[in-house]
Amino acid sequence: MGFPDAQGLQSLCATLFFLIYLAALTGNLLIITLTTMDHHLRYPMYFFLKNLSLIDICYLSVTVPKSLLNSLVSSHSISFMGCAAQVFLVMCFAGTEFALLLVMSYDRHAAICRPLHYEAVMSRGACVRMVTASWVSGCGYGSLHATGTFSVRFCGPNIVHQFFCDVPSLLTLACSGENALEYAIIIGSCGFGVICFISTIVSYVHIFSTVLRIPSAKGRAKAFSTCLPHIIVVTLFLFSGIITYLAKNFKSSSSLKVIISMLYTVFPPTMNPVIYSLRNQHMQMALARMTAGKLSRIYCFDLYM
Repeated sequence: MGFPDAQGLQSLCATLFFLIYLAALTGNLLIITLTTMDHHLRYPMYFFLKNLSLIDICYLSVTVPKSLLNSLVSSHSISFMGCAAQVFLVMCFAGTEFALLLVMSYDRHAAICRPLHYEAVMSRGACVRMVTASWVSGCGYGSLHATGTFSVRFCGPNIVHQFFCDVPSLLTLACSGENALEYAIIIGSCGFGVICFISTIVSYVHIFSTVLRIPSAKGRAKAFSTCLPHIIVVTLFLFSGIITYLAKNFKSSSSLKVIISMLYTVFPPTMNPVIYSLRNQHMQMALARMTAGKLSRIYCFDLYM
């Protein structure tokens, strides 16, 4: 069904989605460019950050462009295979992002709690293997949910009250008693997510206990500043997803469902570049160096001409 029925509200939502998508695309592409081109950012944290930005671009591009296109052409349809692809890709990128956030918490733990062994633990090969494992686990997670969702028989009307094909909205269209497998997968996923979240909390308890033993206030502030963005991103990603899936169990209007789903699918990928780039001094310096380099090249070209 896409955006809410009211024409004025449809136009407002479409415009808002386009601006958010443009901002998220710009911010994440900027991070990818900076971490690729600037040799001062050749550290594991920025390698993971580059992959996180790539995932966020893919994650947004699965749902937002299609919904914007439908809004522009006044169409409210998606093919069955397109719907299945959306379910797989959304779950795949969400699972990959969650796995990568766990890897990034391990990176912060190794950097602060085991600084003398950091280079050996977080070698280039180890980082590549961790990122590869994140993508593989995300693909497995997406395959699991797509299989569980589309193994059921659908008895309801073929109307999805959402701006993309998501699992809870599709399960409401399943025949009675047909969705037990997918609900079991969701419960298992939530249980695994809670275990991983508790592991992350335990990891940060060790990190903070180590940071508090640092004698200088400047050192403590620097250590906290490298951990805070990751904590914010993990919290934003997990709790937006929890709020979204819990809200599906309550009766609400289509407009409210779209707004709630934005918390999970649109808001985290848009905020990640802001949280990391604006708070990170090295990213700001890299941006300044890149900007200064472009200006100097333009100046030299003008002199040559």
